[in-house]
Amino acid sequence: MSTTERGDSAGRSSRGRNTENTAPTASEEGGKTKTKQRKGAKAITTPQKVTKSVKAGLTFPVGRMSRLLKKGRYADRIGAGAPVYLAAVLEYLTAEVLELAGNAARDNKKQRIIPRHLQLAIRNDEELNILLRHVHIAEGGVLPNIHVELLPKKKGEKKNVVVGGAANPSPKKPKAGGKSPAVQKTA
Repeated sequence: MSTTERGDSAGRSSRGRNTENTAPTASEEGGKTKTKQRKGAKAITTPQKVTKSVKAGLTFPVGRMSRLLKKGRYADRIGAGAPVYLAAVLEYLTAEVLELAGNAARDNKKQRIIPRHLQLAIRNDEELNILLRHVHIAEGGVLPNIHVELLPKKKGEKKNVVVGGAANPSPKKPKAGGKSPAVQKTA
């Protein structure tokens, strides 16, 4: 076996794994086609796969939403726009909750969002509270709240006794040198 034959057979055994002569892929260039080239062969271009999420400009997986909608048998047929819309709504809600929870974490001087911050974020937002009113967050706690009746009375504040749901005003003091209103009516 000559040296040239060994060189050829060594070249064949690698089967295109020689990375020296390959062109950069589309992901490296930012293009939409992938180019592969072997030594002595023409360049082969294959179209780069673009996901539905990228087409829709979303982070959440549109393909997975489509698969789950079909697998869940919620309807006999699923339109092309339904998984896109669902992914967009879920992405928006997630971003909203995470933004509010991040603000709650920052207010508590924490770097990490914990369930307590999620609870505070959801319960302090009117619309999210309505949406998630039947949701219990483990380790979330409750909103700090003290009923007004339980707070200590301030000095100089008069007590109003509640009878039948309405507050009774304190009886009027008679004017100096005059008679009380009840006495005036009877006299």
